[in-house]
Amino acid sequence: MLARARGREWLPLQPSKGVLEAIRISCLGYPTRRTFEEFVDRFSVLRPEVLGLCYDEVTATNMVLEKVNLTGYQIGKTKVFLRAGQMAELDARRTEVLSYSASKIQRKVRSFLARRNFIQLRMSSVQLQAMCRGQIARHYYEDLRRKAASLKIQTYYRMHFARKNYKALYSASTTIQSGLRGMAARNEFHFRQQTKAAVIIQSCCRSDLASSRYMGLKKAAITTQCAWRGRVARRELRKLKMAAKESGALQAAKNKLEKQVEELTWRLQLEKRMRTDMEEAKTQENKKLQQQLQELQFQSKETKDILRREQENTKTALEKAALVPEIQIDTTHVDKLTAENENLKTLVISLETKIEETEQKFEEMKKAREELLKKATDAESKINGLTNTMLSFQEKLTNMEAENQLLRQQALLHSRLKTISENTSPKSNSTNGSPHYEEQMTPHGTPRAPKDYGNFAHPRASFSERQHDTVDALINCVTENIGFSEGKPVAAITIYKCLVHWKIFETEKTSVFDRLIQIFGSAMQNHDSNEDLAYWLSNSSTLLIILQKSLKAVGSTGTTPHKRPQNQSSFLGRMVFRSSNITVDMDLVRQIEAKYPAFLFKQQLAAFVEGLYGMIRDNVKKELSALLLHAIQVPRIIKASMVRGRSFGSSSLRGRSFSNQGSYWLAIVDNLNELLNILRENCVPAIFIRKIFTQIFSFINAQLFNSLLVRHECCSFSNGEYVKQGLAQLEVWCGEVKPEYAGSALHELRHIRQAVGFLVIFKKFRISYDEIVNDLCPVLSVQQLYKICTQYWDDKYNTESVSEEVLDEMRTLMTEESGHNASEGAFLLDDEISMPISLEEIADSMDVKEFQNVAPPSELVAMSAFQFLKS
Repeated sequence: MLARARGREWLPLQPSKGVLEAIRISCLGYPTRRTFEEFVDRFSVLRPEVLGLCYDEVTATNMVLEKVNLTGYQIGKTKVFLRAGQMAELDARRTEVLSYSASKIQRKVRSFLARRNFIQLRMSSVQLQAMCRGQIARHYYEDLRRKAASLKIQTYYRMHFARKNYKALYSASTTIQSGLRGMAARNEFHFRQQTKAAVIIQSCCRSDLASSRYMGLKKAAITTQCAWRGRVARRELRKLKMAAKESGALQAAKNKLEKQVEELTWRLQLEKRMRTDMEEAKTQENKKLQQQLQELQFQSKETKDILRREQENTKTALEKAALVPEIQIDTTHVDKLTAENENLKTLVISLETKIEETEQKFEEMKKAREELLKKATDAESKINGLTNTMLSFQEKLTNMEAENQLLRQQALLHSRLKTISENTSPKSNSTNGSPHYEEQMTPHGTPRAPKDYGNFAHPRASFSERQHDTVDALINCVTENIGFSEGKPVAAITIYKCLVHWKIFETEKTSVFDRLIQIFGSAMQNHDSNEDLAYWLSNSSTLLIILQKSLKAVGSTGTTPHKRPQNQSSFLGRMVFRSSNITVDMDLVRQIEAKYPAFLFKQQLAAFVEGLYGMIRDNVKKELSALLLHAIQVPRIIKASMVRGRSFGSSSLRGRSFSNQGSYWLAIVDNLNELLNILRENCVPAIFIRKIFTQIFSFINAQLFNSLLVRHECCSFSNGEYVKQGLAQLEVWCGEVKPEYAGSALHELRHIRQAVGFLVIFKKFRISYDEIVNDLCPVLSVQQLYKICTQYWDDKYNTESVSEEVLDEMRTLMTEESGHNASEGAFLLDDEISMPISLEEIADSMDVKEFQNVAPPSELVAMSAFQFLKS
């Protein structure tokens, strides 16, 4: 330890490097020395952008000295060293800048005082003019009031004179009319007394004759009815036994068909997978073959070019050799060239053969692919046919079960009637009355016995076929575009009326909903045509509105329809019940107690409405996205005219340059008009049109505002004027369109409108942060405002951005909020994708009574099964 301490004590002292450097600089002759902070604080006036941007002190001093063009200075670690006289030169430049700014401030103050005096003079003159005009108007009003009073007095006098004459005529006419009417009434009273006495006498005679005839007919009818009912009951019992056997066979056939359908679906899935694998392999092979073909074609072109050049060279050499006979021709070189030409010819022939082979392979692959596609389509058609047959068999089974229930109930009814007729005598039947017993039984749901038993067996066998024919006719009619009536879609209302008339909503199992869903699903495949999508959106939304108004769950509160028979559960049973003299109420407002398939159909219909709505909106967005990329930035010709001094809003530019170069905004307006015409022609509900346009305008706002924040070249004064002019066209379009279609679409452009309005302000450096946030841009966030202020540049008037104080305040607020929103790009706007409409809003948007006067399609009205659509 002592040795180490002693060693440290004996080390020689060495001067530091900073002291040596200071000594060397003082020797060189730098009498003036300032720290960087003092230098920047004093001479930053010479270059103000040093304070506005985030530069450190060393770079700031370098920039100030470069601005003054000083030479011979030195930059140290903490100070700047100047030679003799350079400090005085800097102070002289500083005093010049300060004197210039002072004169500029004085000029502005004098202009402000002159303007204030002018405004005061103008206000006083306006007040004097207002007082004079008010005195003149009061005199004029007094004259008008006197004229009106005189006219009123004249009208009342004339009215009094006319009323007096009218009362005299009225009293005379009433006395004459009362006398004539009394005489006519007395004559009519005498005539009625005579006719009443005659009618009483005739009625008594006819009642005696009719009662005697009725008693005889009643006795004969009761005897014949008893015999006939027994015979019909025995016949129905035999048919019930045969139907039970047929239902068992149909159940077995149904099970077999279900198994076949499962096997076919499994095979179809395998074929689909194999087809997709084959298509992928074919596409890869096609790509490889196309690449090889292109390479071979390129090689053949190169070889042909080389061969052509060689032939030309040989021709020129031979011509030269023929012209100069004294020179001996080198045959070896010619032989080499001919040999190379032959080799190139053989190579071209081989390349052509390879190209032909590849083309043949490509055609063979195409043919094989077409054959596989045909097989797949045939398999799909077979499977669809089998599924349809299975559904038809299922409906037949349900119809047979309903028929069996009806026949059993009828057999029980016949047995009861037979026992009653055997136990009672004809006298007791006439007094108590078997018709009275039938009147008590009919309200329970059974059809009246005497009229329908004779011809009941024949229609029952063909009723399921008739049902399928009516459903097929409805489906075939609805798949086509059958147009509109009274501004409402005919297809949707026809479907609803048919479903209500057939009582499909109350069934627990049916295939009609699946077939209707297939129609809407096939309509969604053509997603590029807005006309077709708008037509099916109108039909599906209208049908959804009616279903939302009319359907209700079983057991829920509300207006209930009249009581229906409980034994009519199936579709065929209801058709049999309707074949009697019972009519269906076609009022669209009444509610229906629906089962689960109906509510499932409503959910699927709502999903289809949302899908069609999204497709139309996405198609318009695709068309507008390409236009919005150019609509945010001024075209070059317009920008050149702005630099030469012409304003964008001038009439000359609006007449020439904007019509040629600013057609992007006109194209946007044309697309909006085209979409509105399509939606109105297809009678789409107004709530969907409003929501579509609000989302489209929100998309325009997001695209323009995000590109303004992300692209530095767009955040300029001239671009702000250009975009402001385009937004004015959109505002004019919203004013021309009805409010029921536009809605609050213009409100969605608030971000880009406020940002563009801020860009076109001239004196931004005079605006405080509170004025920006509260008055100019209340919607924009601090990050968005800071991004716009830092990226702003002016290529037209050379205006400055906001002051450094405002930027510092924005930075402090951003650092405080950085803990909450730390992700990058948080200042960008998002686009709404979902459909912002609920079922309640859709149902409340329209009144169902508007659909009652819609004319049905003529194709269906011509058929006898659809005569109920006329009512």
